[in-house]
This record gives sequence, C-alpha cells and structure tokens, in this order.
Amino acid sequence: MFNPFINFVRDIYKTDNFIPLHEPRFFGNEKKYLNECIDSTFVSSVGKFVDLFEKNIAEYTGSKYAIACVNGTSALHISLILSDVKQNDEVITQALTFIATANAISYTGAKPVFIDVDKETMSLSPEKLLDFLSKKTYNLLGEDKKTYSYNKITKRRIKACIVMHTFGHPAKLDELKKICDDYHIILIEDAAESMGSFYKKKHTGILGKFGILSFNGNKTITTGGGGIILMQDEKLAKKAKHLTTQAKVPHKWEFIHDYVAYNYRLPNINAALGVAQLENLPRIIEFKRNLSKKYQEFFENSDIKFMKEPENTKSNYWLNTILLKNKKERDSFLNFTNDNGIMTRPIWRLMNKLEMFKNCQAENLEVSEFLENRLVNIPSSFIL
Repeated sequence: MFNPFINFVRDIYKTDNFIPLHEPRFFGNEKKYLNECIDSTFVSSVGKFVDLFEKNIAEYTGSKYAIACVNGTSALHISLILSDVKQNDEVITQALTFIATANAISYTGAKPVFIDVDKETMSLSPEKLLDFLSKKTYNLLGEDKKTYSYNKITKRRIKACIVMHTFGHPAKLDELKKICDDYHIILIEDAAESMGSFYKKKHTGILGKFGILSFNGNKTITTGGGGIILMQDEKLAKKAKHLTTQAKVPHKWEFIHDYVAYNYRLPNINAALGVAQLENLPRIIEFKRNLSKKYQEFFENSDIKFMKEPENTKSNYWLNTILLKNKKERDSFLNFTNDNGIMTRPIWRLMNKLEMFKNCQAENLEVSEFLENRLVNIPSSFIL
C-alpha cells in the first residue's frame, strides 16, 4: 500500500520532486492588491484592505462582525479576554489540538482542563463534556443571580469552553452549545483550520459567542500571518478592535490609552493578500473536496481509513487525514513517505503530555490517545 500511495500522490501533483503537506497558492489579484497597498503607503495596521477583508469575511461566514488580528492565536487570546477569563479561572478544551489553543488560555493566567474528543469529528466530545460537567462540577449563585459552574477538585470557576474544528471538520456544535448554555459557560470556536467549512449550512465560528479563523501560510487561504475574531455583538466587536489597537482613544494628536491592551491589529499589506485569496476560495474548496474524494476512493479497499467529513457538515478538507492500524504502522508510513519525498505528518502530541501542561487536569482521554497514535496528514495543497 505504501508504494502505490507514493505513485498515486505523484500522479495527482504531476511531479517527481518533493511534495509538501500544504503550501499557499497565489494565482489571483494578490500582486495587484499588494502593489496598490504599497503605492498607498498604508502598509501597517490602517488601510482600506483591512476594512475590506473584515467586511468580506463577515459576508462569507454570515457573521455580523469580523475583527482582523495578526494571527489566530491573538484572536483566540482576545476572545478569552472578552469572555472575562482571568487568572485562576478554568477553560475547558480538548487535549487533541494545536498548541495555540492551550497557549492562549495560559496567556490569561487561566488553567486548561482537557476533555476527550469524538472519533468521528476528532473534535471535543459533547458526551464527555457533559459527563465531566455533571459529575465533577457544582453550581454557585453569582452576584447577577445567575448560577455558575465550579470545578469540584480545584474549586475554580469554569468560564469558557474552546472547541477546535480539527483539520477543518466541524464539531457537533448544537450539542456543545446547549451543554455550555445549560452550565453558563461561554462557547468559543477555534475555527482556525476551518475557513470554508459549514455545520448544518452555517459557517463554523458563528455559533459560539466568539469564533476565530487563521490565515497562516499553511491554511486554506492565507494572509501570510493573520486571524479573525467572529462575533455577533456590536459592543464586543468595538471593544475587540479597541483592544487589538493598543486601546488608543481617538484624538487629533494626544496619545491616550484606557486599557492595558495589545498590538494585535492585522497589517494592511497582509489584508491585501487576504482580499485576493478570498476571491478564489470557492475554487480552492471545490478542488480540495474533489481531492478528498480521490483519496477516499484510493483507500476504500485498504486497511487504512480515510477520515471523512462528519454528518450534517460540509468540510473544507484543509488537511486530508488517514487512520492507520496502530502506532507502529503509523511510524512506518511516516518514515517511508518522508524518505520518498512525500511530506506527511502525525497529529499533535496531546496537550497534557507537554511539559508546561502536564499538571493540568485531564479527564479520560481514551479516544484522543487512540487517534494520537494512528492519525496522519497527507498532501492537501491546491493545484491549478
């Protein structure tokens, strides 16, 4: 199976050279808009392309507001701040995620609590979330007369829950949202990998109170480095923009700032790339979904399982993913493909196994550990 896979991928990409996992493609108005941006001299955090990128992303996703940031991690950090997550609070998330999810929680001084994922979605499991909340938390009445959830073990308040849409496949959002609402926990969607993915015909990132997108160089579309916060509340959107621009109060000449804030605004020159890339997103998604069908057919009669989009979703198939029989076979596949010029990668090491998070609370992670030992990403770049 390994040799035929090498030949299959080379036939798709029509090359005997090294084939990367996912590289950007620039074939539209990128150079035109970049030149226009340079000619305007507005290449930093102010300019028409930043505003246009926010407007176009909001329209595409169906979000009322979209605030551009320098990357997805900063967007997630601001979302947590706007969720009032503070020192010694807790934020629930999945152990099977990219490091940025857990890092952003740590920036606030809060502690992550790691919950298991579903095999089908590879994202946070509603069943495991509900099991944790129903058995290991208790409620206290706040000053606003609402009940809030506290961890029985740590006695800390659980402020938010971050679900990550793994490799672009949407999580079970309806179930997760209901559970979070029932326990007065803010749901944040880490949709960094799911630009162009839909759950029940709604774009990822708009069902939670906040959703974040990433436009890193390896994403479906890119701004070089960049992110977006999606939200539906005008007041919060204004505050998000304020906090990402050093909380500078508008004035003709005075430098007045009213918060300890951040230099997180997306530069205009990056946004120019994003505006051009977004124009070709439908074509890119169509290609990637067709590529996923080819992979699915190739692995159909083998012992290797191709990970398909979950029920009631339309995935962008950002990174095509396969499930091997065990860790030994996974490592053999990774060695063979990379030795033969085909870039493949395993899924991330579980967050609770990393040094800085090893003492954080982690529930039963049976499925996460199963997937950690078996999942592999295979080449997924768009080609003209």
